[in-house]
Amino acid sequence: MTLRAIARVGTRTLLGGFLAYMGLSHLFWARRGFQIAVPDWAPRATGLDKDAIVVTSGVVEIMLGGALMALPRERRTVGALTAAFFVAVFPGNVHHWRTGRPAPLLRTDRARFIRLFLQPILIAWALWSVGPWRHTTRQDARPGRRRRG
Repeated sequence: MTLRAIARVGTRTLLGGFLAYMGLSHLFWARRGFQIAVPDWAPRATGLDKDAIVVTSGVVEIMLGGALMALPRERRTVGALTAAFFVAVFPGNVHHWRTGRPAPLLRTDRARFIRLFLQPILIAWALWSVGPWRHTTRQDARPGRRRRG
């Protein structure tokens, strides 16, 4: 295993643990605070109230975190889903910054603004930690050929 592969496993595990921790915080100690970040249009769009959206996103975070750590063969799919999740929750981060309401760890306008720039880093982290994407070729699809990766 190369040093880069070891780094990817480590960062993938770290991201998985981070997601699991944040998911648990959505379900328990920071649940009310996260409701502040849910845009007012989200309940109308989803049919869920703000609490259900926070709980659902917490469960998804726990599942993604666990999958990043426990499903190495599916890492690219899970990485793409994790990146898509980070994109999907970004409107909540923007809403939270624009409303200026305090939430756990985000009590100042500056903290909420800096949080916006963390999202692209999380997206890149999710994609980098799962390794390079490989394109399937005709040669890979031939019977008896094993794809590496």
